[in-house]
Amino acid sequence: MNAKTVKEFWLFPDILLMGVLFVSGLVVTAPQLTSVKGWVPLGIGMLTYAASEYFIHRFLFHLPPPKHPVLLKWLKRLHYDHHADPHKLDLLFLPAWYSLPLIAVAAGAVYLITSSLSWTVSYVTGVIGFLLYYEWCHYVAHRPITPLTPWGRWMKKLHLRHHFKNEHYWYGVTSPAFDLLLGTFKSEKEVGRSDTVRDLEQHARQE
Repeated sequence: MNAKTVKEFWLFPDILLMGVLFVSGLVVTAPQLTSVKGWVPLGIGMLTYAASEYFIHRFLFHLPPPKHPVLLKWLKRLHYDHHADPHKLDLLFLPAWYSLPLIAVAAGAVYLITSSLSWTVSYVTGVIGFLLYYEWCHYVAHRPITPLTPWGRWMKKLHLRHHFKNEHYWYGVTSPAFDLLLGTFKSEKEVGRSDTVRDLEQHARQE
């Protein structure tokens, strides 16, 4: 881990934009964080993204190839091409054109439920904060970086199994919690190497 690595991460355009939005949201939210109650929407936002990390990865990014060329192009950019070239920097991060509309929809739903702008901003700040944590974990998993903690090293190992051993398992990037709950966590010895682990289009067509 060095300054060049941190700079490469934070100066990537999509990450920089999300970082600016996170800091802005944190500035607005900070006065609420003096009480436990103020942390609730922030925490819910983080938990929302933690859950979406698994479910979107498994059930959206691993969909069969869409017949519509535009949808196929989107899915290739979002995930298929990342499996084909797992360490390519331009394919590591979720594009803002994908993340921002989803965050906007979630924010709209929260505002409709709570009628509270401050609650909504805090929630969105939590979502973006966890998104940035996810992106950092994902970045570290695919770059020549040794994580500082045993947990980080373990998660990197699990994620690389997803890319180089078998695409049917180890969907979690920040945590294996949902893999454990939903049966997609296995020991490496239990799982054979998939012939389509680097070619999701072919894998999806075979299902």
